[in-house]
Order: sequence, then structure tokens, then C-alpha cells
Amino acid sequence: MSPSGSIHHDAIARRFVTEVDGERAVLEYSLAGTVMTITHTGVPPAIGGRGIAGELVHAALSAAAAAGWVVRSACSYATAYMARHPAGDPPAVGAVD
Repeated sequence: MSPSGSIHHDAIARRFVTEVDGERAVLEYSLAGTVMTITHTGVPPAIGGRGIAGELVHAALSAAAAAGWVVRSACSYATAYMARHPAGDPPAVGAVD
């Protein structure tokens, strides 16, 4: 099992959420047409260092691929993750200035 257990996609609130050891980690995004912009990832220090933020970004990229969306990032963590995993699907257009 992954460090985060399960990740829930709340499409209405436009976020991915997981809870670990009673702490909540989140990835937030905006959606304009078929462009998902990852705006924030947040993992409390109490559960940091376990790869949870990476799992959240991976879940967001997977959901975007399934929906046929292009992904942009306005979040420094997501931008770094996407740079380390350039062969991923969906097409990522990089950081937003």
C-alpha cells in the first residue's frame, strides 16, 4: 500500500485529498476548458517526507490523462515533479509564470 492510502478526487471542489495519520494532504487545481492548472500542493509537516505530494501529483496527472486534459503548473512542487517525470501522460505544458 502507498504511504497515503487512498486519494480522493473531489471534482466539484477541484482538488485531490488524502488523509494519513489523521493529517490531511491536498492538491488543488483550476480547470479552464481542457487545461488543468495545478495551483497548490500541501502536505502537513507531520506527514512530510513520505512521497505523499508526489502521489497527489501523480493522481492529478492520471485523472487529467483520462479526461484528455493538458496540464499546467502554477505550483513549484508540481513543476519540479513534472520535470522529473517528463515522459508522463497527459501532455504537460510546464510552469505558469
